[in-house]
Amino acid sequence: MSAGHARAAPVEPPEPRQARQGGRVRLDALEGSPLQAPGRALTISRFLQMPPLLAAASPPPLLLLLLFCCAAQAAPSGHEVTYLPGLAKQPAFKHYSGYLDAESDKHLHYWFVEAQGNGAADKPLVLWLNGGPGCSSIAGLLTEHGPFTIQPDGSTLGYNNYAWNKLAHILYLESPVGVGYSYSDSQDYRTNDTEVARVNYLALKEFLRLYPEYSSKDLFLTGESYGGIYIPTLAQWVMQDPSLNLKGIAVGNGLSSYETNDNSLVYFAYYHGLLGSRLWSDLQASCCSGGKCNFHDNKNLNCTLGMAEVIRIVDESGLNIYNLYAPCAGGVPGSYRYSDGMLVSYDLGNNFIRQPLRSSWREFLLTLPVASNKARLDPPCINTSSPTTYMNDPQVRKALHVKDNAPEWQMCSFPVSRGYKRIYMTMNDQYLKLLGSMKYRVLIYNGDVDMACNFLGDEWFVDSLRQKVQVARRPWIYTDENGQDQIGGFVKEYTNISFLTVKGAGHMVPSDRPRPAFNMFQRFITGQPF
Repeated sequence: MSAGHARAAPVEPPEPRQARQGGRVRLDALEGSPLQAPGRALTISRFLQMPPLLAAASPPPLLLLLLFCCAAQAAPSGHEVTYLPGLAKQPAFKHYSGYLDAESDKHLHYWFVEAQGNGAADKPLVLWLNGGPGCSSIAGLLTEHGPFTIQPDGSTLGYNNYAWNKLAHILYLESPVGVGYSYSDSQDYRTNDTEVARVNYLALKEFLRLYPEYSSKDLFLTGESYGGIYIPTLAQWVMQDPSLNLKGIAVGNGLSSYETNDNSLVYFAYYHGLLGSRLWSDLQASCCSGGKCNFHDNKNLNCTLGMAEVIRIVDESGLNIYNLYAPCAGGVPGSYRYSDGMLVSYDLGNNFIRQPLRSSWREFLLTLPVASNKARLDPPCINTSSPTTYMNDPQVRKALHVKDNAPEWQMCSFPVSRGYKRIYMTMNDQYLKLLGSMKYRVLIYNGDVDMACNFLGDEWFVDSLRQKVQVARRPWIYTDENGQDQIGGFVKEYTNISFLTVKGAGHMVPSDRPRPAFNMFQRFITGQPF
C-alpha cells in the first residue's frame, strides 16, 4: 500500500444475476448492461419483444432481420483507422481506435487490432494492459508485441514480424482513466485497485457492445508489471459474467506479491554480483532469523540501514532496473530532476514500499505542490521520446480519433501514479479462485534479468499457491531464425497454471526476446504444452 493512504476495504465483484430464462438470454440481466443508455443490440432486442400496437404497423420481418444483423456485426462508425501516419504501406488487417465510455464521465481510449493472416476469423480475443500503475498500454503496442513498431525518429513505423495479432485479435486499453488519452470529465484521477478492476470490466463490456461479433470468442486477459494486480482483479469480475467466454490469463513480469518481490530481489541482487559480501553478511545477521529472511518490512534498525544501502544500489545507482544487462537510456538518472520547468520523476514505487527510505520518498511526492501539467513520470532507463513524439503528432491524433480536449500523451501518468491507492499486497486469493474453478489456463512468465518484478519472486509466489505439479522444472525449447532448437528459458507446470522464464529477457519480454516470446504466447493461447 502506498505511503500516506489508508487501507480501503476491497470491493468484490457482485454475483451475476440470472441471465438465461426459459432458454432465452435476458440482455437486461447481463452484468454491465447499459440499461440507462442502451446500445443498438439491446434497443432492437427490446423492440422485438414489444407487443405490436397495430398489426399493419409491424415492419416486414426481413427489415427486422437486416436491422439486427447490422447491429450484431458492424463495427462502430468513425472508429476504424483508415490511414495511419508513418507506415510505408497500410495494413491488410483492420484496426480501430476511439473511446469506451465505461461510465458517463470516464472515457477510456483504446486501440484494437484485428488478427492478421489465415484463419483470422477463428482466432481469440485478447485484452492487453501495461502496468505502472499509470503507464499506457499503447507502449505495449508500439514497443513490444503490436503489429506496428515505432522507429527511433518518432515519425515512422515498421511492421513487427513477431506481432501477437498474428495469433489473436488484441485490444490495447489505456487504463486507468488519466493514462495516455483516457480522461475523466471531472479530471479527478485518484483511484485504487478495486476501482480500476471495476472500470476495466465496464470498458470491456462496452467494447463488446460496440463490437458484438467478438462477444462469443474465446477471451484471454493479459498484462505486464502492475498488470500483475490489474489482470487477476479484473478476472474476478469477468469469470462471474456468463456472457463472457473467459479462457485464461497471462501475466508477464507481474507484481504478484510485494513481500515475495522484495525478499527475492535482495537474493537476486546478491547472486548477480550487485551486493558485496560485507553487506550480505550484515543483512543476514540483522534481517534473518531461523533460516528465514524478512527484507520486506523488517523493523530491526540495522536491517533498515542495510536495506537503505540495497535500495541505493538496486534502484538509484544507475543500473537499468528493467534489464540488468542493458544500458540505461539517457545515462544515470536520479530519483527525479527538473527539466524546462517540469518535474520529471523516475520512480513507479513498486519495490520496498515498506522500507523507510522508500516510504519517505512517496510522502515527499504526495506533498509536492505541482500542477499535473508541470510533472511527468518516466520509467527509469527507458527512452520514451519516440512513442511520445509519434502519439502527439496532430495527424496521428486525428487518425486515432483522439478527442480534441484530450491531454498530451505521455507513456506514464504522474497524477495517476501519485494518486493511486494500492489495496492488495498479494494476489494469492485471486489466483486461488481462478484455479479453484478448474476452468482457466494461467501463465505467469518472467524475463530472467528483470529487477522490477524479478523471476524468483514470481516463482516463489506460484509455489506458494500449492498446486499439484504436473511437469517438473525443465528447459523449454523454441526454434530460432536458422531453424535450430534453442533453450527459451525454464518452465514448471502445475494443474492449470504454468510458471515460465524467458532467458535473457528483462521486464518487457517481447521487446527483448521477440521470437521466443511469440512462441510462448502461441503455445499459451492454443493450449499446447511448453
